[in-house]
Amino acid sequence: MTGTSAAPIDLTHRQILVIFGALSTAMLLAALEQTIVATALPTIVGELGGLRQLSWIVTAYLLTATVSVPLYGKVSDLFGRKLLFQLAIVVFVLGSLACAASQSMGQLVAARALQGAGAGGLMAMAQTIIGDVVSPRERGRYMGYIGAVFGVSSVAGPLLGGFFVDQLTWRWVFGINVPLGLLALVVTQRVLRLPAVRLRRKIDYAGAALLTAGAASLLLVLVWGGQSYSWASPTILGLGALAAVSLVLFALVERNAQEPILPPELFRERVFAVATMLGFIVGAAMFGSIIYLPLFLQVVTGVSATDSGLLLTPLIGGLLVTSIASGRLITRSGRYKAFPILGTAVLAIGLACLSTMDTATTTGQVIGFMVVVGAGIGLVMQVLVLAVQNAVPRRHLGTATSATQFFRSIGGTVGVATFGALVNARLTSRLALLDLPGGIEPRTLLSSPTEIGRLPAALRGPLQMAMAESITGVFALAVPLAVVGFALACLLREVPLRNSVHAPDSPAASAPAMVAPPAASDGDGLGAPSWSAPGLEPGRMRCDRRIR
Repeated sequence: MTGTSAAPIDLTHRQILVIFGALSTAMLLAALEQTIVATALPTIVGELGGLRQLSWIVTAYLLTATVSVPLYGKVSDLFGRKLLFQLAIVVFVLGSLACAASQSMGQLVAARALQGAGAGGLMAMAQTIIGDVVSPRERGRYMGYIGAVFGVSSVAGPLLGGFFVDQLTWRWVFGINVPLGLLALVVTQRVLRLPAVRLRRKIDYAGAALLTAGAASLLLVLVWGGQSYSWASPTILGLGALAAVSLVLFALVERNAQEPILPPELFRERVFAVATMLGFIVGAAMFGSIIYLPLFLQVVTGVSATDSGLLLTPLIGGLLVTSIASGRLITRSGRYKAFPILGTAVLAIGLACLSTMDTATTTGQVIGFMVVVGAGIGLVMQVLVLAVQNAVPRRHLGTATSATQFFRSIGGTVGVATFGALVNARLTSRLALLDLPGGIEPRTLLSSPTEIGRLPAALRGPLQMAMAESITGVFALAVPLAVVGFALACLLREVPLRNSVHAPDSPAASAPAMVAPPAASDGDGLGAPSWSAPGLEPGRMRCDRRIR
């Protein structure tokens, strides 16, 4: 291997804020596209047809966005971040343009897959680049704001989607990404200056192919199982077998790969191993249970679909407050372990409160419970990313950051699928005890709760009670998961937060790369930076400064 490197670039406080704004904009776009399309789906089907392909509008985006995250992380460690991040923006914008111009459902699904491939890079690269320009000690508050971006997107997505459909056209759901994406591209080109390095390294094509096949098959099993296909169908069993074989082969290949997609040595780092497991567990508990809150509000408390989305605002409010506050406290104290411990405990309490709800629960009580759950989530998620970035060597920064996001997403998908199957089973058993008209199935009630409003009053009450018991049962099952998360958080090793941007690589790991004398950066951002320069300790960047 050969390579060249340049000295660090001096970034002002204002430049860091501008860069952070561009990164946040890109992340917001990617996060919004996970939810903004939901309210537009009926209108899209009405214009383009293709009802059977409806679920693929969501699935195609989820699939490519999830499986591409670890690939972006590894490639960025090998060849740099700026160019790769800009490529992700271009792919996302082109996918958005193709979505807005689609004339058939097939075209729209293909465009959503392209859009998702770009979104995976936006989410993976944005947090990694923050790790390139801000030291862990100062990074806490930035990570708090990143958590706020994801929280806002979950509420703003459906609202914006409904606005565009009602006031303009569904095509604006995708078209709005184009000007904002181009703005982020221009800003990063002008302001984002990373020290350049070019290294010749062998890409792990076999590992990338096996991980993509395994993750994609697993996601399809979780998304389709019990919905599009029965769990015992040949399609689900075949995909499950493909996922198992691919992931086992992937683990074997990674042991001997020169540049593995997910280096086994990372899992020997206690902070990384515990943080990824904790992210998986909390993701499953959080996404798997909270997805049913709007359904409970619609069916049991009788609010409209739009109002049920708005009533999630308290949960997001709790998340925003604790995410930002914990970030600032981490920056001030330099310590982070207490926050995941406290957060998982608060999350468990909030889920336990949600499990007590029934038909007599008031909207005010639900709001109070949601604030508690949101507060717990805000204390955990972004802190895990910070802990991992602080612990891993600089050559693995992109890989480790993207892996944290990848396992959290997989955990969320596992939670949604598992809890969805449990809700369906519980509701089926309860409906069997009721004297319901023919043709009413659990799947119909779960996907279209307005059907309950059309039933006679004598049936509506027992049906609401059955739905409430089925949904709150999921919250009760999520509590043990949160408790497991609490135990894992206690095992998280606290590594003192550095005032330097990166932890230096070990001499053995760094030896193969040939570092050139300090020179002016070429500004193209290629390559993972080498942070050696006269007057600076290894791993220290001149942009380290207090944030005022």
